[in-house]
Amino acid sequence: MAITCPRGTRDLLPGEAVFWQNFKETASRVFGLYGYVPIETPIIEQTELFVRGIGEATDVVSKEMFTAISGANLQTLLDGGKLESRRRLSLRPEGTAGVVRAALQHGLVPQGAPPVKLMYAGPMFRAEQPQEGRQRQFNQVGIECLGADDATIDAEGIVMLMRFFDEIGIPASETRLLVNSMGCANCRPAYRDLVYDYLKQHASQLCDTCLARMEANPLRAFDCKNAACAELMEDAPKITDHLCDDCRSHHDEVLDLVKGTGIDYAEDPSLVRGLDYYTRTVFEVQTGADRAQSAIGGGGRYDRLAEEIGGKALPGFGFALGYERCLLALQARGFELSSPKGCSVFVASATSDVCAAAFELVQMCRDQGVAAELDHQGRSLKSQFKLADKLHADFVAIMGPDELSQGLVKVRNMNSHDEQLVAVSEVAGVLKQLVS
Repeated sequence: MAITCPRGTRDLLPGEAVFWQNFKETASRVFGLYGYVPIETPIIEQTELFVRGIGEATDVVSKEMFTAISGANLQTLLDGGKLESRRRLSLRPEGTAGVVRAALQHGLVPQGAPPVKLMYAGPMFRAEQPQEGRQRQFNQVGIECLGADDATIDAEGIVMLMRFFDEIGIPASETRLLVNSMGCANCRPAYRDLVYDYLKQHASQLCDTCLARMEANPLRAFDCKNAACAELMEDAPKITDHLCDDCRSHHDEVLDLVKGTGIDYAEDPSLVRGLDYYTRTVFEVQTGADRAQSAIGGGGRYDRLAEEIGGKALPGFGFALGYERCLLALQARGFELSSPKGCSVFVASATSDVCAAAFELVQMCRDQGVAAELDHQGRSLKSQFKLADKLHADFVAIMGPDELSQGLVKVRNMNSHDEQLVAVSEVAGVLKQLVS
């Protein structure tokens, strides 16, 4: 049997790979208007980064992380030994922890400096049950703003994400923007106790997962996809009723700023997101009817994450959007991936004795910055025209022995079928003008 890609992964074939490239370029352009610059962090990080940053009790850490292990380390474990924490490595399940780690390690936010704005794009890994829109290797684009705790940063990020969605073809009118506050270290502990008490009173109605969450992090019960638990949590205490004055003021300012831009939103006090590091603002953008698979992006504020992973206090805000989910949303609106353009100019050889001249002309075109191709399989002239059409070439330069003896090349427009004779010494420059 032929080897195939692992379950839960997929190949991005040329048409989609080109779209993914354009997707990232659009993000870079839109986010760049807000001052965000690129950063790339390793796909593999110390496991401890995610345990301390995301939360050991989260599904991401407790169930979904892929451990990366070398042959030597595997043998150490098989022999009954233990690995030092720095030798325990995992594939990144999300991008925020790695970016914050990099900012701390390299001192990107010195004391008194303005906030640093960073963006990233690339694959993430989670050992989930594969299904449409939920893969074990998936791609995300995200941003992180480190060093400012003002509500304007939160609102700016939300507005920026909505404008990106509009730019790629998912208008705000076809999305739902949900916003909530998770409170802070001053008000969340008391609220957490209230939710714990509520869950304790209804323990007989909870699923096994929520029973475990009740002890580790009761707020995660709001994120349960079990229908009975979801219905039960509708009557649980709401965080927005228990915010401290500072968190209430921050939350109201974020909402006012977003509303001022004309973007519609809905407050959702049950929105908690899936990671433990969030504080204050959390938000999510959804599209489509299937609420379980409807989130195409989201994020929020994480003012204590830097301290959780051993760094100095550093307020942060960020979001991530799922490329695969966005593509599904676009396809639901009728979007179709297009075949990548093979070349702008095809150089055809009428006979085999002009192949060397055709090869030279192709290189001259490429030197001029023109994408050019030629036949590599000894096809007939008729078959070469079919190939040029398949490659979506705009022009065909026909190298014939009679024309070449006169120092000329015949150039055909593949759309209008008009032809002209051009001097060999000038044809590369003419073709550059024609395709520009």
